[in-house]
Amino acid sequence: MEYIRQSMTFEIDGPTVLSLGKFDGLHRGHELLMEYMARKKREVKGLKAAIFTFDIPPRERVQDIQAQVLTTGAEKERLFARVGIDYVIEYPFTRQVMCMEPEAFIHKIVSSCHVKYMVVGTDFRFGYKRRGDYRMLRQFAAQYGYEVEVVDKIKEDGRDISSTFVREEIVAGNIEKANRLLGYAFFVEGTVLHGRQMGKKVLNIPTINLLPPEDKLLPPFGVYVTETEWQGKRYPGITNVGCKPTVEGDNPIGVETHLFDVSQDLYGEKVRVSFLEHVRKERRFPSLDALKEQMQRDIEYGKTYFNMGKGVQKN
Repeated sequence: MEYIRQSMTFEIDGPTVLSLGKFDGLHRGHELLMEYMARKKREVKGLKAAIFTFDIPPRERVQDIQAQVLTTGAEKERLFARVGIDYVIEYPFTRQVMCMEPEAFIHKIVSSCHVKYMVVGTDFRFGYKRRGDYRMLRQFAAQYGYEVEVVDKIKEDGRDISSTFVREEIVAGNIEKANRLLGYAFFVEGTVLHGRQMGKKVLNIPTINLLPPEDKLLPPFGVYVTETEWQGKRYPGITNVGCKPTVEGDNPIGVETHLFDVSQDLYGEKVRVSFLEHVRKERRFPSLDALKEQMQRDIEYGKTYFNMGKGVQKN
């Protein structure tokens, strides 16, 4: 897969089936768009699948706010690669682009990507003041030589599945609900860093530590049942998200995971931590011994989740 970044003058060689949007989270609603693209690739020889998105969420520029995302650029790249996308265009969302008239936007996309087929959701908007929509795409289809497929939204609990819906559930700590909306487990990716080794040396519970990017949305501080992917294999574990209030010092917000029955040194390795169930909120304990006792209970609960230990209750 080719990832085109920070370029306003790119051109794709050959015809494409294209989808446009923010694609934050690549949730179940996006799956229908991906299925249409895959079908067109099978039907039309030589057709490539392309995604057009922006390098920042548009509301960052329009509303001047720092948005937190379900998937970072690097995470999104790997998700698209897994579903068979050939090109991802991460277009710079400049003020010039923000003020581009909808027809000019269509001309730019079609000419740069050689679009023959386009698939969008019913809520897709583009161009200056979001004046363009799927109706306008259809209006100009014959003129610019492409076909348009419009996909209806999927609903859950009577509400359209959207990145906003997923984000709200994660912020509320409803990990299992968020995972249903996504169609996969919400995850954090990163490189394992050297920490203070409190878990290994003091608590005798070794952990791996990730410091996620500032723009990465995290679930509420607390303990979660997780599964960590490393070199194509999955390892069950328990993860704390937060700043370790029981440990003295100024601790940054991190993702700290204990992998069950794993002894490998993973420092410097790239891993993916997927969140499966919320166990408890993060809290300060009166001593490190009390923290260790609670961590042991958390581990036993996590092992029960994976059918690895005796039956225990959340605590």
